[in-house]
Amino acid sequence: MRRNRIKRLVREFFRLHQHDFVLSADIVVVPKRGICVDSMGFAQVSSELGPVMTKIASRVSTG
Repeated sequence: MRRNRIKRLVREFFRLHQHDFVLSADIVVVPKRGICVDSMGFAQVSSELGPVMTKIASRVSTG
């Protein structure tokens, strides 16, 4: 059940931001061990994945 919650939150992030990060690459998201899934919300996932995806997108587009 915890794994499914993480998967749903990550999928929702990418669904909502699919046009913001246009990459010709596959992205694999591996959650940290021991994270507290019960208190995790979409806002936390967005605040953590957003900057990472922006950094990846800028490196891929300039490289």
